[in-house]
Amino acid sequence: MMASVPMVPMTGWFISLEGIEGAGKTTQTRLLADWLTQKGYGVLVTHEPGGTPLGQSLRQLLLQHKLPHRTELLLYAADRATHVTEVLKPALQNNKVILCDRYTDSTIAYQGWGRGVDATLIEQMNQVATEGLTPDLTLWLDVPVAVGLARAKGRGALDQMERESLAFHERVRQGYQYLNHQYPERMVRIAAELPIEQVFQQISLAVSAHFFGASGCQ
Repeated sequence: MMASVPMVPMTGWFISLEGIEGAGKTTQTRLLADWLTQKGYGVLVTHEPGGTPLGQSLRQLLLQHKLPHRTELLLYAADRATHVTEVLKPALQNNKVILCDRYTDSTIAYQGWGRGVDATLIEQMNQVATEGLTPDLTLWLDVPVAVGLARAKGRGALDQMERESLAFHERVRQGYQYLNHQYPERMVRIAAELPIEQVFQQISLAVSAHFFGASGCQ
């Protein structure tokens, strides 16, 4: 029998940001990182896919090529497993506040609801990849699909995921709506079609309520 490995307590915070293409996650992650840094917290900003050197190579494959659905799922799981082991868990053990652009909810929304991959298979892959690591708080930046895709097109060349059909992205948004209903204690909907400042106000209030208590003071 293998000897058990002592568990190292993780004391940081894990915040994930989710949403369809063009939801504004990159901008809001930067604003949130600046806000938390000003409060004195050590912040790590990362993303999936691509949050490790191996992940960068996998990201190129995933976003530039049309892959079979199960292959796509397995590559996302490989990216996540490496990310959890090499980046997320060490950061939490060092009392960092992690801001992660996409995590397991993306897999459920995109590969599950968007692609139609079996939900049980996705759950198994997520469990293997994460070893049970779940965000303390998920900020779901919700925008109408037409708004999000228009923003994405305005950024320039589209990647493989952004080029998917309108119907695909509608299914992905429905997936996020489902997750928000299933996990209301973790996932907070942010009305992300509003001006940037108003979106961030919602985010700062949600983070304050979750981590600092009702007063938002820390």
